[in-house]
Amino acid sequence: MTLAEFFGCACLAFGAPLAMFTFTIAHDPIRIIILIAAAFFWLLALLLSSLVWFIVVPFRGFLAFGLVFSVIYQEAFRYVIYKILRKTEKGLQEVADNVRVTENKHILAYVSGLGFGIISGAFAIINILADAVGPATMGLLSGSEIFFLTSSAQTLCTILLHTFWSVIFFNALDTSRYTHIAYVVLSHLFVSCLTLLNRRELYWATLLPNYTILLVTAIMAFRVVGGSMLSFRRFITCK
Repeated sequence: MTLAEFFGCACLAFGAPLAMFTFTIAHDPIRIIILIAAAFFWLLALLLSSLVWFIVVPFRGFLAFGLVFSVIYQEAFRYVIYKILRKTEKGLQEVADNVRVTENKHILAYVSGLGFGIISGAFAIINILADAVGPATMGLLSGSEIFFLTSSAQTLCTILLHTFWSVIFFNALDTSRYTHIAYVVLSHLFVSCLTLLNRRELYWATLLPNYTILLVTAIMAFRVVGGSMLSFRRFITCK
């Protein structure tokens, strides 16, 4: 039972991102490099926010303090990778076998956002999945029986949000839409703060608003890349 729960939760959290990686990134080495680079920058953001949490001793006991700084550093490094990718577009174009890698400016945002999301999701759920293997099953004597399920659903939401956030964020910087930048930062902070309710097992109060924000963010990203089924198909297939 525990092994089945492990694979079920893992597939829920990483099934869609794995499919996105397989069909839109895995065939192109340049995109793989960009995805790994984005994941590395997310790790740097985590490192810096951890240092701040460690240095400021009086606030170590407050999880919200570290969470806020974590969001700030993540968005700061999202901007850093945006600047790096925009400055290296020509170089990427020259070394890429597939000339369509940088032809659509949204592709770089999509790939880097997915890199942010996957590494974020991995760090969020890896310990939970390790506990899901057993030997015990959550909810038999204490705790919520839907803890693993809701954690996996939240991880999937976070991965997809990071992907859409990067698409919106990169386009906002290109077009000077500062309201979109504010939306990305504030919605990221809001989604992250909502997860603090999980300590009280108020999972519905976390998942419902977060998936609502995911839907809104997905629609915004869809409009950013063109807003039509034809442009959506070109964005996914890179044709």
